[in-house]
Amino acid sequence: MKYVIIGNGIASIGAIEGIRKVDTENEILVIGAEDAPAYGRPLISYLLAGKIGPDRLALRPQEFYEKSNVSLMLGTRVESIDTKAKTVATDKGETVPYENLLVATGGNPFTPPIPGSDGTDVYNFTNLEHAQTLISKAKEIKRAVVIGGGLIGLKAGESLFDRGVDVTILELSPRILSLAFDENAASLAGARLAEVGLNVRCGVSAKEIQRDHDGNLKGVHLTDGDFLQCDVVVIAIGVVPNYNLAKEAGIAVDRGIKVDEHMRADADGVFAAGDVAQAKDLLFGEDRVIPIWTNAYNQGFCAGKNMAGEAIPFTGSLAMNSISFYGLPTISVGTVNPPEGDDSYEIAASLDEKKKSYRKLVFHNDRLVGYVLVGDIDMAGMYTAFVKFQMAVPEEAKKQILVGGPDVLMWPDDFFKETWNPGVVEPD
Repeated sequence: MKYVIIGNGIASIGAIEGIRKVDTENEILVIGAEDAPAYGRPLISYLLAGKIGPDRLALRPQEFYEKSNVSLMLGTRVESIDTKAKTVATDKGETVPYENLLVATGGNPFTPPIPGSDGTDVYNFTNLEHAQTLISKAKEIKRAVVIGGGLIGLKAGESLFDRGVDVTILELSPRILSLAFDENAASLAGARLAEVGLNVRCGVSAKEIQRDHDGNLKGVHLTDGDFLQCDVVVIAIGVVPNYNLAKEAGIAVDRGIKVDEHMRADADGVFAAGDVAQAKDLLFGEDRVIPIWTNAYNQGFCAGKNMAGEAIPFTGSLAMNSISFYGLPTISVGTVNPPEGDDSYEIAASLDEKKKSYRKLVFHNDRLVGYVLVGDIDMAGMYTAFVKFQMAVPEEAKKQILVGGPDVLMWPDDFFKETWNPGVVEPD
């Protein structure tokens, strides 16, 4: 088989489309552990909330795979990779040869060792099966405790709340979305959740999950001594890269599968992309795992092109979060909480609590390296361009950006020409 992809998510979609930009003929095989077609993981919260049906989840229609000459082997788990023989073995007893292999196995939910967590009515919330399980129990659930105030935990809590469940979200950090927000942004978002009746408690977590003698869930003991009765617990602290397959095959791993600038792992013909890959960070140049949906697609697309014979470098991942809290939109991109005491960073922030509006811009070495917007996010695309393309910001341009007026005319002439007129040769 010319191309084999392990994993059936957004990174695999990117890889298919990247391969087909270069090679339109050779067959692609995708092996996925779940029975479902590739779906948008961010959409499972909307499914749980009852806002969309299962038919809205698919990332691509069936015709996409047919036209792209892609074979799907779903409900199949890869058990091992033999990098010398260049084969993968599945739990169905099959051995599949490959010329080029993409490991896009994503992440596994992280579950801390909380006493009482082993048993019924304790769930994660990272895939379709988790959402379907919670949907099937939603009518029986009156109270839920969600452990984790990051993106996954907030969406899980909101989805259950929208189904009429009394929800309390626990976040050990002093604020929700601690990596993506600062105190002001978190305060505005937390206030909006409180307005609608969704409980968020920061600076506290679960000490123990209590059960009766029959093993039935009773509630959660908190680290501050409080006790919350509940019918279900959702552990949504985050995900860790699912790199065991690669590690057991002798492929180099660190926090994720280590890849070079072409998304190649250190075994011949093996690539990695998505939440499992430790790839270049756009802003800092070092290799990191940044489990963001858009990054996964871009990494997959780059890997696909390189698998098919092109030699294109991956430009880098960018930390980015966008979430709406019951009509209050927010977005954060890049470095939003720079190191304290580092004078090389300049922060400009404006807060209007009455309008529920907040803007924070972070500059470093005359470049915009991150921002947070709450409420008014109209200029998000422009700010993101300055961050993503690492454009120098002269003093006059900075003044205009600081008052909320970024403009494409601030872009350097060469960059502007290349962006809007790529490939155009200027006359002598």
